[in-house]
Amino acid sequence: MNTVTETMSKTNLLKDATELRTKCLVYTRVMGYHRPIESFNIGKKGEHKQRAHFVEQCCK
Repeated sequence: MNTVTETMSKTNLLKDATELRTKCLVYTRVMGYHRPIESFNIGKKGEHKQRAHFVEQCCK
């Protein structure tokens, strides 16, 4: 559970590093090619948020 102090320190860390941050483009595969999600319309963005993501298990 996060305490108020932990939350405040994380907030201050993000504020201090704002000028170092860069925009992250997320791509997804649509109809056989890759497209950035930011170019999707509102309906497609909502559809993307509802997708079930999976974590691939490692082989033993």
